[in-house]
Amino acid sequence: MKSLIFSLLLIAAWPSAQSNQTFTGAITDSMCALADHSRMRMGSNDAECTIACVDAHGAQFVLFDGNDVYFLSDQEKAETFAGKMVTVTGTLKAGTKMIQVDSISAAK
Repeated sequence: MKSLIFSLLLIAAWPSAQSNQTFTGAITDSMCALADHSRMRMGSNDAECTIACVDAHGAQFVLFDGNDVYFLSDQEKAETFAGKMVTVTGTLKAGTKMIQVDSISAAK
């Protein structure tokens, strides 16, 4: 009986189990989500503009991989890499474009 209950619980949890994925792209902000800061000119480089947009306009740090924009759960880690190419490891929450961040490191 215990094994039947355990099996049923395991089967019920299966669809919600998600594994870590790796994403590579630029840390930018949700106002300049395509990593094009040329129009904003809120700093002398992409990093300064990204941080200024977050601080002054309430934008969020996001990851742009060249095609898609992903919101990041860990804004503090993301700020460290503003304007830079990174690799993000985490779990993509289905339907939200939000990555539950485990780690962010400089792209190789």
